[in-house]
Amino acid sequence: MRVILYFIFSYTLCFSLKVVSQTHPSVFVNPFIGTGGAGHTFPGPVLPFGMVQLSPDTRIDGSWEGCSGYHYSDSVIYGFSHTHLSGTGVSDYGDILLMPTTGKPSMLNSDYKSKFSHKKEHAKAGYYQVELLDDTINAELTTTERVGVHRYTFPKTKKANIVIDLLHRDQTLHSDLKIMDSVTLVGYRVSNAWATEQHIYFVIKFSKPFINSSVVKS
Repeated sequence: MRVILYFIFSYTLCFSLKVVSQTHPSVFVNPFIGTGGAGHTFPGPVLPFGMVQLSPDTRIDGSWEGCSGYHYSDSVIYGFSHTHLSGTGVSDYGDILLMPTTGKPSMLNSDYKSKFSHKKEHAKAGYYQVELLDDTINAELTTTERVGVHRYTFPKTKKANIVIDLLHRDQTLHSDLKIMDSVTLVGYRVSNAWATEQHIYFVIKFSKPFINSSVVKS
Protein backbone atom coordinates (compact mmCIF):
# COMPACT_ATOMS: atom_id res chain seq x y z
CA MET A 1 0.00 0.00 0.00
CA ARG A 2 2.76 2.42 0.84
CA VAL A 3 4.52 1.70 -2.44
CA ILE A 4 1.37 2.40 -4.45
CA LEU A 5 0.73 5.71 -2.68
CA TYR A 6 4.33 6.75 -3.24
CA PHE A 7 4.06 5.99 -6.94
CA ILE A 8 0.85 8.00 -7.34
CA PHE A 9 2.32 10.97 -5.45
CA SER A 10 5.50 10.92 -7.51
CA TYR A 11 3.60 10.78 -10.79
CA THR A 12 1.36 13.68 -9.82
CA LEU A 13 4.30 15.77 -8.66
CA CYS A 14 6.23 15.22 -11.89
CA PHE A 15 3.20 16.14 -13.97
CA SER A 16 2.66 19.33 -11.99
CA LEU A 17 6.27 20.40 -12.37
CA LYS A 18 6.10 19.87 -16.10
CA VAL A 19 3.04 22.12 -16.44
CA VAL A 20 4.57 24.91 -14.32
CA SER A 21 7.82 24.83 -16.29
CA GLN A 22 5.93 25.50 -19.52
CA THR A 23 3.74 28.30 -18.13
CA HIS A 24 5.55 31.42 -16.98
CA PRO A 25 3.77 33.31 -14.17
CA SER A 26 3.85 36.49 -16.27
CA VAL A 27 1.02 35.18 -18.46
CA PHE A 28 -1.33 35.64 -15.50
CA VAL A 29 -0.49 39.35 -15.11
CA ASN A 30 -3.23 41.83 -16.03
CA PRO A 31 -1.69 45.33 -16.15
CA PHE A 32 -5.14 46.95 -16.31
CA ILE A 33 -5.96 45.93 -12.73
CA GLY A 34 -6.23 49.12 -10.68
CA THR A 35 -6.43 51.50 -13.65
CA GLY A 36 -10.09 52.29 -12.91
CA GLY A 37 -11.75 53.82 -9.86
CA ALA A 38 -9.12 55.02 -7.39
CA GLY A 39 -6.55 52.31 -8.05
CA HIS A 40 -3.96 54.79 -9.28
CA THR A 41 -2.07 52.28 -11.46
CA PHE A 42 -0.87 52.45 -15.07
CA PRO A 43 -0.85 49.68 -17.75
CA GLY A 44 2.50 50.37 -19.40
CA PRO A 45 5.64 48.19 -19.13
CA VAL A 46 8.21 48.48 -16.36
CA LEU A 47 10.86 46.10 -15.02
CA PRO A 48 11.35 45.52 -11.27
CA PHE A 49 13.32 48.48 -9.93
CA GLY A 50 13.42 49.92 -13.46
CA MET A 51 14.25 53.57 -14.01
CA VAL A 52 11.66 53.88 -16.81
CA GLN A 53 7.90 53.46 -16.41
CA LEU A 54 6.69 53.90 -20.00
CA SER A 55 2.92 54.25 -20.30
CA PRO A 56 0.12 56.14 -22.06
CA ASP A 57 -1.20 59.33 -20.51
CA THR A 58 -4.95 59.98 -20.60
CA ARG A 59 -4.98 62.74 -17.96
CA ILE A 60 -3.16 66.06 -18.01
CA ASP A 61 -4.79 67.81 -15.05
CA GLY A 62 -3.17 65.84 -12.23
CA SER A 63 -6.59 64.85 -10.87
CA TRP A 64 -6.67 62.50 -7.87
CA GLU A 65 -8.21 59.53 -9.71
CA GLY A 66 -5.83 60.00 -12.65
CA CYS A 67 -2.65 60.69 -10.68
CA SER A 68 -0.89 57.74 -12.34
CA GLY A 69 -1.46 59.46 -15.70
CA TYR A 70 -3.95 56.85 -16.96
CA HIS A 71 -7.57 56.13 -16.11
CA TYR A 72 -9.57 53.30 -17.65
CA SER A 73 -12.70 55.43 -18.04
CA ASP A 74 -10.94 57.81 -20.47
CA SER A 75 -11.14 57.65 -24.26
CA VAL A 76 -8.30 60.02 -25.24
CA ILE A 77 -4.52 59.51 -25.16
CA TYR A 78 -2.22 62.54 -25.06
CA GLY A 79 0.97 60.58 -25.58
CA PHE A 80 3.44 58.21 -23.96
CA SER A 81 5.65 59.50 -21.15
CA HIS A 82 8.55 57.77 -19.42
CA THR A 83 7.92 58.18 -15.69
CA HIS A 84 4.81 57.20 -13.71
CA LEU A 85 3.80 56.50 -10.12
CA SER A 86 1.74 53.42 -9.32
CA GLY A 87 -0.71 53.13 -6.43
CA THR A 88 -0.12 56.61 -5.00
CA GLY A 89 -2.77 59.16 -4.08
CA VAL A 90 -0.83 62.12 -5.41
CA SER A 91 0.07 63.21 -8.93
CA ASP A 92 3.65 63.42 -10.20
CA TYR A 93 5.93 62.41 -13.07
CA GLY A 94 4.73 62.07 -16.67
CA ASP A 95 8.15 63.20 -17.88
CA ILE A 96 9.32 63.30 -21.52
CA LEU A 97 6.10 62.78 -23.47
CA LEU A 98 6.22 61.47 -27.06
CA MET A 99 3.20 61.38 -29.35
CA PRO A 100 3.08 60.22 -33.00
CA THR A 101 0.78 62.09 -35.38
CA THR A 102 0.20 62.58 -39.10
CA GLY A 103 -0.56 65.67 -41.15
CA LYS A 104 0.33 69.19 -40.05
CA PRO A 105 2.14 68.98 -36.68
CA SER A 106 1.00 70.97 -33.67
CA MET A 107 2.46 71.49 -30.19
CA LEU A 108 -0.98 71.95 -28.61
CA ASN A 109 -2.10 68.89 -26.68
CA SER A 110 -5.66 69.63 -27.73
CA ASP A 111 -4.48 69.03 -31.32
CA TYR A 112 -2.03 66.12 -30.98
CA LYS A 113 -4.20 64.01 -28.65
CA SER A 114 -6.03 61.02 -30.14
CA LYS A 115 -9.08 58.93 -29.38
CA PHE A 116 -8.56 55.25 -28.56
CA SER A 117 -10.69 52.21 -27.77
CA HIS A 118 -10.08 49.44 -25.25
CA LYS A 119 -11.09 47.05 -28.03
CA LYS A 120 -7.87 48.03 -29.83
CA GLU A 121 -5.67 48.17 -26.74
CA HIS A 122 -3.61 45.33 -25.27
CA ALA A 123 -1.22 44.99 -22.35
CA LYS A 124 0.75 42.17 -20.76
CA ALA A 125 3.82 41.99 -18.56
CA GLY A 126 6.53 44.01 -20.33
CA TYR A 127 4.41 45.11 -23.30
CA TYR A 128 1.69 47.64 -24.18
CA GLN A 129 -0.05 48.25 -27.52
CA VAL A 130 -2.80 50.60 -28.66
CA GLU A 131 -4.17 51.99 -31.92
CA LEU A 132 -4.45 55.78 -32.05
CA LEU A 133 -7.74 56.10 -33.88
CA ASP A 134 -7.49 59.70 -35.12
CA ASP A 135 -4.47 58.97 -37.34
CA THR A 136 -4.64 55.14 -37.51
CA ILE A 137 -1.23 54.76 -35.84
CA ASN A 138 -0.30 51.57 -34.01
CA ALA A 139 1.85 52.25 -30.94
CA GLU A 140 3.84 49.57 -29.10
CA LEU A 141 5.88 50.04 -25.93
CA THR A 142 8.38 48.02 -23.93
CA THR A 143 11.27 48.79 -21.58
CA THR A 144 14.66 47.68 -20.38
CA GLU A 145 15.94 48.64 -16.92
CA ARG A 146 16.92 52.11 -18.13
CA VAL A 147 15.42 52.58 -21.60
CA GLY A 148 11.91 53.04 -22.97
CA VAL A 149 11.41 51.50 -26.42
CA HIS A 150 8.68 52.81 -28.74
CA ARG A 151 7.56 51.35 -32.06
CA TYR A 152 5.12 53.38 -34.15
CA THR A 153 3.52 51.98 -37.29
CA PHE A 154 2.19 54.83 -39.41
CA PRO A 155 -0.28 54.61 -42.29
CA LYS A 156 0.97 55.55 -45.75
CA THR A 157 1.64 59.27 -45.52
CA LYS A 158 4.23 61.89 -46.40
CA LYS A 159 3.70 63.69 -43.09
CA ALA A 160 4.52 61.42 -40.16
CA ASN A 161 5.44 63.34 -37.01
CA ILE A 162 6.58 62.67 -33.46
CA VAL A 163 5.78 65.41 -30.94
CA ILE A 164 8.00 65.72 -27.86
CA ASP A 165 6.34 67.73 -25.09
CA LEU A 166 8.55 68.75 -22.17
CA LEU A 167 5.76 70.85 -20.60
CA HIS A 168 3.42 67.90 -20.11
CA ARG A 169 1.49 67.67 -16.79
CA ASP A 170 3.80 68.96 -14.03
CA GLN A 171 5.02 72.55 -13.68
CA THR A 172 8.17 72.76 -15.79
CA LEU A 173 10.83 74.99 -14.21
CA HIS A 174 13.53 74.51 -16.86
CA SER A 175 13.88 72.37 -19.97
CA ASP A 176 16.09 72.11 -23.02
CA LEU A 177 16.31 70.01 -26.16
CA LYS A 178 19.27 69.80 -28.54
CA ILE A 179 19.40 68.15 -31.95
CA MET A 180 22.72 66.31 -32.21
CA ASP A 181 22.15 64.74 -35.63
CA SER A 182 19.29 63.40 -37.76
CA VAL A 183 18.57 60.52 -35.36
CA THR A 184 19.71 61.81 -31.95
CA LEU A 185 18.21 64.26 -29.46
CA VAL A 186 19.43 65.08 -25.96
CA GLY A 187 17.75 67.17 -23.31
CA TYR A 188 16.54 67.61 -19.77
CA ARG A 189 13.53 68.66 -17.75
CA VAL A 190 13.31 70.15 -14.26
CA SER A 191 9.80 70.11 -12.80
CA ASN A 192 7.76 70.69 -9.65
CA ALA A 193 4.93 68.52 -8.33
CA TRP A 194 4.93 66.14 -5.36
CA ALA A 195 8.70 66.01 -5.84
CA THR A 196 10.16 69.50 -5.95
CA GLU A 197 12.89 70.41 -8.44
CA GLN A 198 12.92 66.99 -10.06
CA HIS A 199 15.68 66.57 -12.67
CA ILE A 200 15.26 64.23 -15.66
CA TYR A 201 17.94 63.89 -18.38
CA PHE A 202 17.45 61.92 -21.57
CA VAL A 203 18.81 60.81 -24.93
CA ILE A 204 16.41 59.87 -27.75
CA LYS A 205 17.54 57.70 -30.67
CA PHE A 206 15.35 57.24 -33.76
CA SER A 207 15.55 54.20 -36.05
CA LYS A 208 15.09 56.45 -39.11
CA PRO A 209 16.40 59.98 -39.70
CA PHE A 210 13.92 62.83 -39.46
CA ILE A 211 13.70 65.33 -42.31
CA ASN A 212 12.48 68.50 -40.60
CA SER A 213 12.27 69.69 -37.01
CA SER A 214 10.88 72.64 -35.10
CA VAL A 215 11.42 73.67 -31.47
CA VAL A 216 8.74 75.77 -29.77
CA LYS A 217 9.59 77.44 -26.46
CA SER A 218 6.92 78.86 -24.19
